[in-house]
Amino acid sequence: MGFFGSKKQSYLGVDLGTGGIKLVELQNEKGRARLFTYGFTERLPDAQPVNLVDAPKETADLLRKIVQKSKTSTTRTIAGLPIASIFSAVVTVPKTVEKNLRDAVQRQARKLMPVPLEEMVLDYKLVAPPGDKTKIEKTVDKKDEAKTMQVLVTGASKTMVQKYVTVFKLAGLELLSLETESFALIRSLIGKDRSTTMIVDMGSVRTNIIIVENGIPFVTRSVDIGGATLTRAMSNALAMDIKTAEQTKCDIKGISSMYPNEGLPKIFETSIAPLLTELQYSMKLYLGRTEGDTGQGKNIEKIILTGGSAALPALAPYFAKAMGIKTYVGDPWARVVYSDELRPVLEEIGPRFATSLGLAMRDIE
Repeated sequence: MGFFGSKKQSYLGVDLGTGGIKLVELQNEKGRARLFTYGFTERLPDAQPVNLVDAPKETADLLRKIVQKSKTSTTRTIAGLPIASIFSAVVTVPKTVEKNLRDAVQRQARKLMPVPLEEMVLDYKLVAPPGDKTKIEKTVDKKDEAKTMQVLVTGASKTMVQKYVTVFKLAGLELLSLETESFALIRSLIGKDRSTTMIVDMGSVRTNIIIVENGIPFVTRSVDIGGATLTRAMSNALAMDIKTAEQTKCDIKGISSMYPNEGLPKIFETSIAPLLTELQYSMKLYLGRTEGDTGQGKNIEKIILTGGSAALPALAPYFAKAMGIKTYVGDPWARVVYSDELRPVLEEIGPRFATSLGLAMRDIE
């Protein structure tokens, strides 16, 4: 079961997120993805266990109910592995090892992985080097160029993979493949756009930061700041219980009326500040790596926000001003065909479905 996987025909995309389960079924309509059905559940920020797969029977029962209520037409499923639990790195290997690439990749991965390689499920994919190749060719002699190649290495613990296999087996779903969330997000939010882009996926407990160049995630990080951080800030400031604070935060129009013309509510700024620091650090990691490889770093051209908290009023303009980079809320439905009457509700829930949509789109685009 590879993380990049072989192409198959039709399936469900299932995201077992800390904020709840999101499920989407897409159908292939002449090469375009058409929405067939969707379903989701929500969890409070303090719900336990944090990772749904740690409660396999309960999660499988809940997933089965969502499948039944959504009236899905298939059991064939692609699920997403959380970035926080995945090892991911771009390594450089000599081109002379191309015939024995797996062995070379394993040797490099063994040096970098925090646990023994024998405990991991490993996958890899050849990628183009970052930077402008034409500029490199002008300064490098033909006989010396292209002596190395870059490989994206992805690994997950066998124990965690088995937890996912167990959940989907108990739910009566055919798990075709596990794919990393980063590729699902790239597929649903970026598509064929080759701009250098930072995806900021604000989940319930964690925020995933992915810097993408030419469709490849060169930097992937997960930090312990998420929607729950903002919910707790609101709970403390307004003396609300967590459930009420979560409901208030999710009421976008309500927050706008509480803080008219204020931009991002001050109540959230202190909580967001550490995340901005992490975004800036991620940029330095990316620029430092590209400078080391090519001599010329590539600037990040835009930031795409997604996840449940991405639609908070004025969050995108706040990030744009703080980072000095064009920022907007991503629309994962942009590459999906659906009925016009569904537009209002899909626009409202869209940021939460970016991962599950990307999973379901894998074999269509």
